[in-house]
Amino acid sequence: MGEDIAAALRQALGEGAVLDDLRTRQLHAADALSPSRAFSVAPASWNVPLLVVMPDSTEAVARVVRLACQYRAPVIPFGGGTGVMGAAVPCAGSIVVDLKRLNRVRAVSREDGTALVEAGAILKDLDAALQGHGLMLGHDPWSLPIATVGGAISTNGVGYRAARYGSMGAQVLGLEVVLPTGDVVVTSAAPKAASGPNLNGLFIGAEGTLGIITAATLRVFRAPEERRFATVAFATFEDGFRAVAELSALGMRPAILDLTEERRAPRAAPGVLLYLAFEGYREEVEAQEKRSLRLCREFAGQELGPQQTEAHWRERHLSGERYQQQVLPLLPEERWARGSDRRQAWDYLHVALPVSRVLKFRQQAAAIAKEAGATVQEYSVWTAPELFSLLMTGAAVEGPGDSGAFAHAVDAILRLAQDLGGSMEYCHGVGLKLAHLVEREWGSGLDVVRRLKRVLDPYGIMNPGKLGL
Repeated sequence: MGEDIAAALRQALGEGAVLDDLRTRQLHAADALSPSRAFSVAPASWNVPLLVVMPDSTEAVARVVRLACQYRAPVIPFGGGTGVMGAAVPCAGSIVVDLKRLNRVRAVSREDGTALVEAGAILKDLDAALQGHGLMLGHDPWSLPIATVGGAISTNGVGYRAARYGSMGAQVLGLEVVLPTGDVVVTSAAPKAASGPNLNGLFIGAEGTLGIITAATLRVFRAPEERRFATVAFATFEDGFRAVAELSALGMRPAILDLTEERRAPRAAPGVLLYLAFEGYREEVEAQEKRSLRLCREFAGQELGPQQTEAHWRERHLSGERYQQQVLPLLPEERWARGSDRRQAWDYLHVALPVSRVLKFRQQAAAIAKEAGATVQEYSVWTAPELFSLLMTGAAVEGPGDSGAFAHAVDAILRLAQDLGGSMEYCHGVGLKLAHLVEREWGSGLDVVRRLKRVLDPYGIMNPGKLGL
């Protein structure tokens, strides 16, 4: 079948768009999830794809998918390869659809505050293009230098400025999607409609399981007139959290809101730090800064000046740049070997909870970690009081797929979030890593999504196994 479908794809796309050399296929055999962090995923889930195709138009993507239907070949959408949950890991015999050639900014309207852009556009390149119109992209993740528009939408990612501008999905007005049958659907980009269900919601956060996003109309924003930074220290995480919760309840919307209790050397600042950045029109920035700092003082916060948050702002994309330069050029096995000398298991958990249950969750999660012999290196609230993260380390695991005490503790903490009325992940999606907990999270809703999947994807070819689908 491999030679037949390769020949058919070359005829449909042209010789240069179909790649079957071993190194290219190996480079597309993984995203940023390593087997050592995929505690509940079998090592055999990582596969070198059959082919990599690089279409340059929506119609070319549709041709690929129609041929995949004909040959019943799995199709894996691939953006920047920065996902940390395994959403772009190919299954055996699959065709990886690398979207990086669909990278055009088709239209920008300063008056409407919109941009029509193709899914393979790098976020940093899109933001640079918008700057020429006095605009900016609201989505601002660590991976800005390498992540793509389509990938960010497909995982509904959260970036540094989400406190003000929302997640990536919140910025989507309309989508162009190739369905798993090869049909193309274009959703309306009207700013508001009450004429039925919003079809965008089918594809935002769906990790390519219901179709391949090829273009999106995004809401974009005026470049701010002014930006100010502030840093506040608190003696306890509880004090800082209550200040953040009150800021949110009052309607304060700083561009950056990051409450962090970090226990890792050498950053040994006492207590807890709240990083705040305010941006927008001048009068608003001044008012938000003044009221926010006054409120923090009411919760025993101590103002430290802007310097630490300014550094936080300057450095926020450095990890993405390092990943681009030092990790992406490596084959997956080489990437995983680089991290194998940590001699520790580790995981970074991001859960969403009702505000009233965050501190209870923190206390109980700490107890679970302690019982497993793990250490919580960092607690944080990122962009909103409901969004809570913790970085945890523990004794080294024996190998990929290890199900030791540390892995059990990770699952127990994620289940705790679900039991407290929350979600096991707010930032990176589900992919392969968390697929085993999807049924617990969605309940009867999972059956509804599976029915939709069967209707839209009758041959079961579109990114199978992700999201528990």
